Amino acid sequence: MDKTLSRRNFIKYMAAGMAATASSSALLTACRAKDRAPATADGSDAGTMTMRVNPNTGDSVSLLGYGMMRLPMLPEGTQPTDAATGPFDQDMVNRQVDYALEHGVNYFDTSPAYCRGLSERCTGIALSRHPRSSYYIATKLSNFAPQTWTAEASREMFEHSLKELQTDYVDYLLMHGTGMGAHDASGKQLTGWEAFEARYISNGILDWLVEQKAAGRIRNLGFSYHGDVSVFDRLLAWHDEGRYHWDFAQIELNYLDWFYANEINPRNTDAAYLYGELKRRGIPAVIMEPLLGGRLARVADDIAAELLQRAPGQSVAHWAFRFAGSPEGVLTVLSGMTYMEHLRENVATYSPLRPIDADEHEFLMHIAEEIYGMKTVPCNECQYCMPCPYGLDIPAIFVHYNKCIREGYVKQSDLDPAWSRARRAFLIGYDRAVPRLRQADHCIGCGQCAPHCPQQIDIPSELHHIDQYVEQLRRSSDSRY
Repeated sequence: MDKTLSRRNFIKYMAAGMAATASSSALLTACRAKDRAPATADGSDAGTMTMRVNPNTGDSVSLLGYGMMRLPMLPEGTQPTDAATGPFDQDMVNRQVDYALEHGVNYFDTSPAYCRGLSERCTGIALSRHPRSSYYIATKLSNFAPQTWTAEASREMFEHSLKELQTDYVDYLLMHGTGMGAHDASGKQLTGWEAFEARYISNGILDWLVEQKAAGRIRNLGFSYHGDVSVFDRLLAWHDEGRYHWDFAQIELNYLDWFYANEINPRNTDAAYLYGELKRRGIPAVIMEPLLGGRLARVADDIAAELLQRAPGQSVAHWAFRFAGSPEGVLTVLSGMTYMEHLRENVATYSPLRPIDADEHEFLMHIAEEIYGMKTVPCNECQYCMPCPYGLDIPAIFVHYNKCIREGYVKQSDLDPAWSRARRAFLIGYDRAVPRLRQADHCIGCGQCAPHCPQQIDIPSELHHIDQYVEQLRRSSDSRY
């Protein structure tokens, strides 16, 4: 690597140092040397889940949080045993929740918007089989659609969440997706702040949530953040002024987004800044997207080899989970664990956590630089953009394109000696991964998907770019594939 400090990197590191004063130092001081015997922050023995204490309530929260966003589904063609849970495998959800609780996981994060609107129901069924005092429920006021912006509709959404979760109180309630823009009922594009005002201020819902907290129906009130950093900054200013008190905040944090979120997408904010601002105020951070929707578990082969050489026998994903859990002030790290093997692996990673040390932090910054250089589409496969009104499988298109970039199958010139092989691999894989009628060439640019993207991806533009590339491949003189 070129050791010269470029202007871009100078600005990046200086800005992070000024805006998130204690971010990197807090991360490093919270870490132990990698060659010491495993131990948790609270002195737990090896084999037990690392716990973090919420300073607001004294809750002892598992460092691994269960994200109920990607629940296991029944095999295709299987008839649901219970119409109430639809295509989701409730028996498997129950078994995985049981395993999580048995191994110290006690924080479960859901939303009315997850899993076709059935996540809260499935979560409630699984958790209600256990004592209420043995777990913490986090859910969200996901009033994204204009028809839910009225006070009555938003209150009804909260009450419905309690009913689905089979509880009379929520431990952690989040205003969902603050900072994201929206379209109002007339189709007008709203800024991040305008959308926040419409969803929570003009209708009086934020003050109502504060009242629900005072009544004991919400134990901790916070927000999840995506997008417009001015919204994040204003909410923290309200906290400083005493206008509202945030018990916690949920942010995206991983070793790629630590310094590269803004460079990958100018509408995103570097995790170093977000974490630093929360840490400075003593606001506990809940971490989402430690794997960036799985992208940090599916890195290019040469990058995977570097990670595996540094930690033989450990998965590529364990690096990202260790990084996300290491900073002081992180309350829990969410993982959407669809499969039991993922749950077992993540439990092992945090039982107990071996925090990232200074050398490993520098190593991961080098890995992030390599990943950033690949210029993949920053899609996390959250499915918020779906369904597409014209039938496109947007996440599948981006997944295939990113996979081909990582594996070296995206070539920009037919003069490249590897052009023919790359062309064949891309096109065959594309047709296998995405049916022809759901591919990028069917995008008409209606833009209905873009406002729902937490990563603020210009989805129609990216689809157009991929379609142009595919058309270039298909018009190539080599027609055999």
